[in-house]
Amino acid sequence: MPIKNKKNKPSWVDVKKNVNCFEKKQLVDLVGDLYHLSSDNKDFFHVRFSIGDEPLKSYKQIIQHAMHPYLEGHEELDLDRADDAIEKYSKAIDNPGGEAELMIFYVECGNNFTLSYGYIDEEIYDSLISMYEKAIETVIEMPESEQKPFKKRLYEITTSASGIGWGYSDELDRLFYSSFPQDK
Repeated sequence: MPIKNKKNKPSWVDVKKNVNCFEKKQLVDLVGDLYHLSSDNKDFFHVRFSIGDEPLKSYKQIIQHAMHPYLEGHEELDLDRADDAIEKYSKAIDNPGGEAELMIFYVECGNNFTLSYGYIDEEIYDSLISMYEKAIETVIEMPESEQKPFKKRLYEITTSASGIGWGYSDELDRLFYSSFPQDK
């Protein structure tokens, strides 16, 4: 039987007390209810339990639409939505390879948007540089045997960004070569 809370603001501690009283079937039913509550929850469970062939697909779709919209309805870039997708993935599972994949994909999409449509503002370039740096940090933490495909894509971003303004391409070059000096 759930414990009633007399406080005004419930917290995780209160929820945890109630959940600790559940039988196995009640827990399974609760997880099922959460699963069916939203597509975000479904994505979370699929990633957490490695269900499906492409656990990154839904997160990549969000990033794609947020960072490289097709501009048919005057959509704007939505950095927060793309960042949120990466954060949700990271909370669902501790997988540096998946995180690096999403971070690099984020920068690829933003970079491709610039190449497709031209000038974008400094805030977006700063966001792309910041994500590029986070991707490098994540890749460096991975075993060296797993780094090569990520380093290749990071390098491809720097070469495709050559000549883009606001110091963007210069900063990508600096970050890449200071992090991977052996690749000069």
